[in-house]
Amino acid sequence: MRRKLVAGNWKMHGGLSRNRDLLQSLAQAIGAGGGADYAVCAPFPYLAQTQTLLNGTAIAWGGQTLSEHAEGAYTGEVSAAMLADFGCRYVIVGHSERRSLYGESNQTAAVKFVAAARAGLTPILCLGETLEQREGNVTEQVIAAQLDAVVETAGVSGFAGAVIAYEPVWAIGTGRTATPQQAQDVHAFIRARLARRDAALAQRVQILYGGSVKPQNAAELFGMADIDGGLIGGASLVAQDFVAICRAADQ
Repeated sequence: MRRKLVAGNWKMHGGLSRNRDLLQSLAQAIGAGGGADYAVCAPFPYLAQTQTLLNGTAIAWGGQTLSEHAEGAYTGEVSAAMLADFGCRYVIVGHSERRSLYGESNQTAAVKFVAAARAGLTPILCLGETLEQREGNVTEQVIAAQLDAVVETAGVSGFAGAVIAYEPVWAIGTGRTATPQQAQDVHAFIRARLARRDAALAQRVQILYGGSVKPQNAAELFGMADIDGGLIGGASLVAQDFVAICRAADQ
């Protein structure tokens, strides 16, 4: 299985000049590609720029979230079809900040997942627990509830064209990182839970790790059996670091 690297931490960062420098550096360094698949998820205002600079390269692009509605009177929202108009292949669904800051529930993530898939986009479903939940030994219950909500709405077959990203909330932007074994344990749990419904699909679905992946720990994380790549955080804003992580995934 080819690994997948997604630069998913642009968040509300960026600017035309800064983006140009970063994207051109990535395109030049990655060139025609390697042993993995690569993508950048940019803020909405910069999707046109991202499309222009990455078109014809080995790097795909996508959005950071989307509306669950196909169209209508939802001022400020962006639909899946709008993302597709800008050549997006991916969209992040259920990121921890969307859940914690904007009150998006497991069911909201599930409906957005379906909206993305219907428009031909590949949803990247984020799952993860807070520090309090991990210390309370309820990580698996939290992950199960997040995953099951989508399975019940989209059906397990919906994951045939999707990606999952495990992002422990306590390891995002904190400098803390789950140990490779901690990450592997949760990835294995996710795969096993999908396997209850469809064992063959569970083996094919890509599960990325997203929690302070750095050049220094990437190879060890990617060496774990059920970690199929990364949803890269702060390192995705530094071309040299993101490329180094890509190289680790190419091995």
